[in-house]
Amino acid sequence: MNAIAPDELVIEPLAGPLLGTTSVPGDKSISHRSVLFSAMAEGTSQVSGVLDSGDVRSSIAAVQQLGAQVALEKQVDGSLAGGITGWGSAGPTQPTRALDCGNSGTTARLLMGVLAPWDIAVTLDGDDSLRRRPMRRIYAPLMKMGVTFTPAGSEGLPVTEKGSRHLKALSYDSPMASAQLKTALLLAGLGAEGETRVCEPAASRNHTELMLPQFGVQTTAGERTASVIGPCQLTASEVHVPGDPSSAAFIVCAAVLARDSAVQIEGVSLNPARIGFTRTLERMGADVSITRTGMSGKEPYGIIEARWTEDLRGCEIPADKIASLVDEIPVLALVAAHAHGITVFRQVSELKVKESNRLAAVIEGLGRLGVDAWNEGDDLYIEGQPSLQYPCDLVFDSHHDHRLAMTWALVGLTGPNPVTVTGFDSVKISYPGFLASMEGLVR
Repeated sequence: MNAIAPDELVIEPLAGPLLGTTSVPGDKSISHRSVLFSAMAEGTSQVSGVLDSGDVRSSIAAVQQLGAQVALEKQVDGSLAGGITGWGSAGPTQPTRALDCGNSGTTARLLMGVLAPWDIAVTLDGDDSLRRRPMRRIYAPLMKMGVTFTPAGSEGLPVTEKGSRHLKALSYDSPMASAQLKTALLLAGLGAEGETRVCEPAASRNHTELMLPQFGVQTTAGERTASVIGPCQLTASEVHVPGDPSSAAFIVCAAVLARDSAVQIEGVSLNPARIGFTRTLERMGADVSITRTGMSGKEPYGIIEARWTEDLRGCEIPADKIASLVDEIPVLALVAAHAHGITVFRQVSELKVKESNRLAAVIEGLGRLGVDAWNEGDDLYIEGQPSLQYPCDLVFDSHHDHRLAMTWALVGLTGPNPVTVTGFDSVKISYPGFLASMEGLVR
């Protein structure tokens, strides 16, 4: 792998098949929650397996500004572990400057719920990419609970949030399946009198509902509903973060595409709301399987196995399954490019408001490979080519989006020719050791 400019990297083809056993860094979603919930709790929580990445560092820095004491140290495996002493019933302290959420939408949106029950004014900001991402979906229901945001009518960041010690509980029918929106409202509901309830049109990630009971908070959860009863105070807990399935997806897809590969990824979260990509790959005919080996709190974890699969077929992914694989659509689209027939991802408008417009970027990138990909309304179509031959001298723009950077890197890793990926440094957001993990499996 050769750097040719600060924001570009040439990705060379793998020197052999991917073989053997590996692990992936801690789950990003669970890492954020372990940090934020520990900061809210009374006492000192012990956390381990926490992902050391740009996004999670944003959450750590934010809670420190708000008064939490964070003593996390780098471990041999690259994760973070240690103690976090929360502000508890005393509440967060007034920060002296804006909270910089970096590129992390999870940090910004969840903090809005964390801050809602406290009468301090906090400015939330982020990088240029985060400033373009929609935040009104969080502001609107929180305002119904009694939170104020200025400037009034703001759609994004920066924004100043003023919480209230007299929040009103809310029953909210969400227009979208969003774990970040759901979590923000549930965390705000911990400071409200009565039941705060969120109903979604499809199931979203349920890490919050699974983790809050570890901190002494009773939650009620169905497939598409979740609720808490406030007021309620979190108490310190112990959390171990399993491996991130979204990171594992890139190794899995690489193994499916790279001839004669066979890999095992151990210690991965097997939360059903997070492994929709494995079910999609199975429907494509890929040789992929999962085995549960244990539980971390209420989070199942285990092994994902994947082998090179020569004959792949297109399939349709319905709208109600998209939330369970939305972050993996770019790399699944690359696999679909090799399949026989058309693959359809239904209702993927959320891709337009991620770290980049991933819908447009996927269509553009696949076009560079000579693959027909298009959208009709909010549906993404990909017409695969089973004998797809990659052109030479390919250059992909990651748009500084970590998921796109790793997706286009797979073109170089699993293909016959090097490719150049601009903005590859963005992988630090979620998987800093991505290339090292891939190289470590080459035999």
